[in-house]
Amino acid sequence: MSGGVPDPATLAAYELTTAQDVFALRRTGQSAAAALGMDRQDQMRVATALSELGRDRLGCAGLTVSFVLPVGREPVLSVVFAWTGGTKADPDLEPAARLLHRVRHEPAAPGGRIVAEHPLPASWTDGPDARRGAREALSRHASPLLSDDLRAQTRDLITALEETRAQREEMRRLNEELEETNRGVLALYTELSQELEETNSGVVALHAELEEKSARLRETSEAKTRFWRNISHELRTPVNAMVALTRLLLAPGSAPLTDEQRRQLSLIDASGQSLLSLVGDLLDVAKAEAGQLEVITAPTDLRALLAQLGAVMRGTGASGVTLLMPEPAAFPVALTDEALLTRILRNLLSNALKFTEEGEVRVELRVEPPWMTFTVTDTGVGIPEDELAQVFEEFYQVRGPLQRVHRGTGLGLPYARTLAELLGGTLRLSSAPGAGTRVEVELPFVPAPPPSAPAPETDP
Repeated sequence: MSGGVPDPATLAAYELTTAQDVFALRRTGQSAAAALGMDRQDQMRVATALSELGRDRLGCAGLTVSFVLPVGREPVLSVVFAWTGGTKADPDLEPAARLLHRVRHEPAAPGGRIVAEHPLPASWTDGPDARRGAREALSRHASPLLSDDLRAQTRDLITALEETRAQREEMRRLNEELEETNRGVLALYTELSQELEETNSGVVALHAELEEKSARLRETSEAKTRFWRNISHELRTPVNAMVALTRLLLAPGSAPLTDEQRRQLSLIDASGQSLLSLVGDLLDVAKAEAGQLEVITAPTDLRALLAQLGAVMRGTGASGVTLLMPEPAAFPVALTDEALLTRILRNLLSNALKFTEEGEVRVELRVEPPWMTFTVTDTGVGIPEDELAQVFEEFYQVRGPLQRVHRGTGLGLPYARTLAELLGGTLRLSSAPGAGTRVEVELPFVPAPPPSAPAPETDP
């Protein structure tokens, strides 16, 4: 195996003519890989691949092998097998291709080339000194004896076997650790599965219990609503008859009554009116809870609504209380349910006038699209802080001296809030004992479209 250096990129070049040259090529390839900084595994890959390619091409005319470090390309070791002729079939590249990065065959008449490439390590730094060191390493192993090469291969084989044995032992240890880990994971998975199953059973039982309680609550609520609705209908007829008959007896054209009889009939009439109001409130609340109140939007003149409400409610308060309504202004016409809005404001005004002995009850309206806000404030007795959340419970009444004078149902505020939510708004209340109460009702504001002009009449 003789060699030469045809160009600067070539580290060494050798002729391959005998089997001993192929043995030498294996050793030379390993030396080249070591000189270029490749690790032990890559050294064995390069040596084995070159040995396979040399054995496959041995016998071709003019067979040479060159070790090349291309300049200006990616850092790779390129080993080129070239021959000028021969009767051998196309080379078998599969064994070498499994070991090296790239292996390609470049046929050319009458011979051909095989180029085998493998990347250099990241630690390799190209330069004249590095290339000189690689050439010197190749020259030291250019012509080894067959016995030396066999001994070197034997040492390499022993080293490879030792590494394989160490790897097998490490693999066995890792497998044992993995099996132990798997057993722990399986035990943990089993424990978690049992806990999850127990938790799921508890959740299912709790869900069933909640479903049962919800069904009972729905049945109770429906029964309560049916009771209110039925009792309200049943009471309204006799109460209406009682009030009507009492008014007939008190009418100017009726038979003369003594003063005592007239006083007693007046008491009956007042009690009947209170009972009729209570029945009406119960029926309205029952309809609201049963979802039987239908929102019917229509153009509503807010100025006219407030003026009419003020006229009706002005005489219902104490003599020392002034009802202040908004000043007549160009309030807009809104699309809303006038009847439900009137009920909300009437309930709020009734409460404010009922529990204010002196001072004022004020109503304000602020329109800031897309909302309109009605505010009712009074200078009444107020509500203690610990009872603010309870005033929205049905039939709850704040305890106080005025409660004995003005008896109510405790349905006004809950009913007003239900109607406000039905209209898509909210009702907020703030109060303090002796400082009065403030209630804000915020509702969606939708301006009513302008009335369409009547169509002009046409002559027949």
